[in-house]
Amino acid sequence: MNQKGKRKLSIAACLMLTFTLLLSGCGSKTGTDTSAADSGSGGKNEQVTIKYYNWDNADQTPKTDALLKQFEQENPNIKVEHVVLVPGNSQEMLKKLDFLISSGEAVDVVAMPSLGAVNERAARGALAPLNDYYKASNLVPEDEYYVNPKIGDKYYGMQLTNSYQYVLLNKDALDEAGLKVPTYGWTWDDYRDYAKKLTKGEGVDKRYGSYFHTWELYMNAPAQTVMKNPFRYEDGTSNFSDPTYKYFFQLRKDMETVDKSAKPYSDVLAAKLNYRTEFFNGDAAMILSGSFMTPDPGNTEQYPHTFKTAFAPVPLPPKNAEPKDYEGGKYFVGGNHVVMGASSKHKEESFKLMRFMTTVDSDSKMEFSGWKKADNNAVLNRLIGKNSNMYDVDSLKSTLFGEHNQFLEASQVVSTTDSEMMSIEDDGFSKFMLGNTPIEEVQKWMVDEATKVIKEKESK
Repeated sequence: MNQKGKRKLSIAACLMLTFTLLLSGCGSKTGTDTSAADSGSGGKNEQVTIKYYNWDNADQTPKTDALLKQFEQENPNIKVEHVVLVPGNSQEMLKKLDFLISSGEAVDVVAMPSLGAVNERAARGALAPLNDYYKASNLVPEDEYYVNPKIGDKYYGMQLTNSYQYVLLNKDALDEAGLKVPTYGWTWDDYRDYAKKLTKGEGVDKRYGSYFHTWELYMNAPAQTVMKNPFRYEDGTSNFSDPTYKYFFQLRKDMETVDKSAKPYSDVLAAKLNYRTEFFNGDAAMILSGSFMTPDPGNTEQYPHTFKTAFAPVPLPPKNAEPKDYEGGKYFVGGNHVVMGASSKHKEESFKLMRFMTTVDSDSKMEFSGWKKADNNAVLNRLIGKNSNMYDVDSLKSTLFGEHNQFLEASQVVSTTDSEMMSIEDDGFSKFMLGNTPIEEVQKWMVDEATKVIKEKESK
């Protein structure tokens, strides 16, 4: 080969080598960019590990583990580590979670016990908004969940469970008194009338028409059941001035002292009574409670009784006692939520796990779902079990899933004073029930104390 030919071959070889290096360089750069872009998603083939935090007790942990294993099988590129922060104690779990967040730990998915717990952490930037992920998945939150934690126009959680409130009634006592099972639209005045007619006997053998326990739920039931926030108006001010407080405090006192259809509050406190025992022992014919009691009528081994239990929606406030922010018979609905930490490095995977946890159907699920498209009748059948004869099933289904069921949108009030508000309500209620302080004076004291707490704690 002559010198000219060798030169052409050398140039061709150099060009080929340069082209190869360019391809290699481009490929390397593309790989780096993809890795950086997918640092929150792990890429298509790279397996990532995310953490799911909650407060499961010993009975709940295996059920959650089974669900997470199912998720991993359906999503082989995502491994989930189940972290139980404080077994069986949601409030202590929140304290530990806050410590992890403040220490800079990357937090992926967390179960939250309440809407308030979500709002409080979202407001201080600890949670990631879900808007972009909903949009990418073509999902409208209001079409998916009953309650959507939201601050401004940003969504911060998915409803995991749905907790209803209802009234349990002794069906045998109703039949004996010639009373029908109440339906949607009955009021607290009607409840008082039912309680009078269901009261029977004297002394140790007396059956009261109603039992009210020591929780805030029984101090002002309308505030707890038909208002978005039990202690605040949506403008952030205390709602202790609301007409429902005067009405329900007086109703409670009249049922004890005038009608004698409810066991005295002083006796409930002194004897440290158990609300389940009072109802299933036949000492009270009605009790306001929540859907966590759904399995109890069928559990005759733990709660021995022979009567059938009927169910009714929570009574509504009468015309003279409607809340200031009343929305025409819509109910507050509680439940747990799942949220995504702002510090998560795998947000797409976290969103995928959140959707799975809130929408998956499993025989191990024993709580009603916050997902609107879930088969909650299947959950109900699991909760009732084999002892359906102990239930007035029609009234239970109508109460839980009837056409009347409309739920309030989530409150956007961000509060850090709930524990103080509970204490003020407890003290105010005790002043009225156990003493002779007029209701107007009690209510003014409650408003003044609440306003003071809000200014001191939240104006900083």
